[in-house]
Amino acid sequence: MTTASGKGHVPPKAVAAAAEKGLKLREAFHRGGTAIGVARARDLSNQRALSDDTIKRMVRYFARHNVDKRAKNFGDESNPSAGYIAWLLWGGDAGRDWAQGRRDKSDKA
Repeated sequence: MTTASGKGHVPPKAVAAAAEKGLKLREAFHRGGTAIGVARARDLSNQRALSDDTIKRMVRYFARHNVDKRAKNFGDESNPSAGYIAWLLWGGDAGRDWAQGRRDKSDKA
């Protein structure tokens, strides 16, 4: 699943922007995400190349946490739910779609 350059998967700008937004909301509201989620957000927001294993972890995260989207205040930036902030830390909807696409490509290879 590694890219042709062999250096991993570089997150696109939309994924980086969502992660950066998550970091800002977490700082402002003092909730959402774990140390792992914060580390992931830093990698994503800095557009660091991610390994195949990290892409798989992202896919699993989004599958487990899709239920968080039903929470009150999910998407409310004036009073965001902890789940919304955590979702953004992992790249938000853009991160989910990107990671799934990367994994799907590897499954076909």
